[in-house]
Amino acid sequence: MDKKESLLINRLKSIKYAFKGAWILVTTESSIQIQVFIGIIITILGFVFDLSATEWMIQTLTIGIIISIEAINTAIEEIANFVHPQIHPKIGLIKDLAAGAVFIFAITAIIVGCFIYFPKIF
Repeated sequence: MDKKESLLINRLKSIKYAFKGAWILVTTESSIQIQVFIGIIITILGFVFDLSATEWMIQTLTIGIIISIEAINTAIEEIANFVHPQIHPKIGLIKDLAAGAVFIFAITAIIVGCFIYFPKIF
């Protein structure tokens, strides 16, 4: 019984830390704030254009993935800055690669948005 309680307590602590991390991201990182703002606008548009259940699922997944990738990019930047605070070519490359992942999915998100909204607008 103690094992299950400690497992439950550990899971609750993990959720607490995850919520703390999400809160820090949303309240301190401008790139995350921009992504959340865009996500809110797109969600409002979803109600305006009466998205189907499938469109809502795709849109919600796309918003969640872009914010998650942006958060991972932020974590990579923080680790890189901690490991090597000075400007270094390898650290710059690592940061550029992480930012590139965000860029690639941002383009993908725009394409997904076009598939969902262009038929409704035009």
